[in-house]
Amino acid sequence: MRENRLPSATDCSPARLQQLKLIAAARVSACRSTSRQQITDIVRVTVDNEVDTTTFQAIVDDVAGDALR
Repeated sequence: MRENRLPSATDCSPARLQQLKLIAAARVSACRSTSRQQITDIVRVTVDNEVDTTTFQAIVDDVAGDALR
């Protein structure tokens, strides 16, 4: 049986990265997150192994910067 898998982090296009960031930001905004840990958890669920650790941290930093102001 063939397993359905998402593309690896190296296959993630810039458009997909932007889409993931926008989805994560919308979820953080909807939840009205007040801590960096909440934001990290939301981003983790959103990107679900589609990006590498460095990209994940960059998305968290960007979303947290907007949400925690």
